[in-house]
Amino acid sequence: MSYDYIMPPSPKYEYRRNLPHYQKSDRPLFVTFRTHKDWQLPPQARDIALRHCRAEHGRTVALYAGVIMPTHVHLLFTPLRDGEGWPFTLAHIMKLVKGRSAWEINKTMQRHGPVWQDEFFDHVLRSDESHEAKIQYILENPLRAGLIRAGEQYRWCWEEDVPVL
Repeated sequence: MSYDYIMPPSPKYEYRRNLPHYQKSDRPLFVTFRTHKDWQLPPQARDIALRHCRAEHGRTVALYAGVIMPTHVHLLFTPLRDGEGWPFTLAHIMKLVKGRSAWEINKTMQRHGPVWQDEFFDHVLRSDESHEAKIQYILENPLRAGLIRAGEQYRWCWEEDVPVL
């Protein structure tokens, strides 16, 4: 199994990284990122974060599912390709999602400072891993955390509408 390692766009970004990040072309990625110092995102901030995650759907990623929890975010997506045919890098995608959402959250909440931790966890789905199982894990996260009861909808969950064939 070969991985296409995509270099970070700048030495500064590379310097800040502690975890290795691998990206395999046209393979789904499961990504988790946390709030800075486990800051509890208020509802309005979760709305903003979800909007920015969904905004990349069809632009830089094919987003399958996502959830904004009070202290972290889970996303499952496949990076799309740019106009020249190259996959958007994970670093670029995360900078868009985290950077834009942090800016708007800070502006809206009248606060300053980091919203998200610099690092994030990512995992390329292997061929034997179930795409549907990862989506289920994401969608059930609020229930496992005790934020909702069985059968209730969690406001900050999103799943791609897939037509039934």
